[in-house]
Amino acid sequence: MNLKQMVGIEAASYVKQDMIVGLGTGSTAYYFIEELGRRVKEEHLQIQGVPTSIASREQASKLGIPIRTIDDVPYVDLVVDGADEISADFQGIKGGGAALLFEKIVASYAKEIIWIVDQSKMVDTLGKFPLPVEVVPYGAKQLFRLFSEKGYNPSFRLTADGQLLTTDCNHNIIDLHLTAIEHPHQLNEELNQLVGVVEHGLFLDMVKTVIVGQDNGPKTILVPPRKIK
Repeated sequence: MNLKQMVGIEAASYVKQDMIVGLGTGSTAYYFIEELGRRVKEEHLQIQGVPTSIASREQASKLGIPIRTIDDVPYVDLVVDGADEISADFQGIKGGGAALLFEKIVASYAKEIIWIVDQSKMVDTLGKFPLPVEVVPYGAKQLFRLFSEKGYNPSFRLTADGQLLTTDCNHNIIDLHLTAIEHPHQLNEELNQLVGVVEHGLFLDMVKTVIVGQDNGPKTILVPPRKIK
């Protein structure tokens, strides 16, 4: 069993009867959804799944997990999703799978969030992983120019055949190659103010539980309460 599968199965044990569950996106969340599908089939677990991407919706549907959109439900009991980086103070970068907008929307209405990662995703400071910024196509090159002037080393995300990647909402992604993000809350505010930026991959002050896949088994970390800023 690989580390991603290990934490996906572990996270699925947190799902209880009649929960509304946010279904993350990506290679680690894939195993979580697979295990949920097994529990639905074999244990007759009754839940409602709220996918964060077309890919997660299609996977869950094939497994027999009842699907709802975020607008169909009053709240989400639990979201389980992967992360591209988690800092020492449990801030995160997400969006490597280009699903950051739906992921953040679903997370915003969740009572509890669990991130599942392998040990390589735990870092001291965010920023080695490129920070995704989802933008509308109109004016995207102007934002790219602005990011270049700020020294953020932007690049448009491309598909395998060299075309501009488009998200499930037909937006583009500009990845910022920052090396280190010393002040993530400050950058969060800056990006939020830019017209044409739909969302970005800084997920701050959100997660309550992190399950880390290690060679000797999954390690569950309970995030300490946040100090009010």
